[in-house]
Amino acid sequence: MGELSTIQLPKHTIEQLQNIKEYPRQTYAELIEKMTELFINIRQRNQYDEFLHKIQQPKMKELWNNKEDEAWENA
Repeated sequence: MGELSTIQLPKHTIEQLQNIKEYPRQTYAELIEKMTELFINIRQRNQYDEFLHKIQQPKMKELWNNKEDEAWENA
């Protein structure tokens, strides 16, 4: 490891970290590193989903807002 830092955490946060350890000797640094990687991956996936949603919106409006469908609703 490179440089180290000390951070203060509330006791309940430490308890949560202890409860999510994958193995007994796993360090808090390992846990936090894994959580940050997961968070980054989730955020990137969400950005991709938002991008897909935005590019699909015009086509969905075209498909859903048409006279043929409205005629069937009033039949």
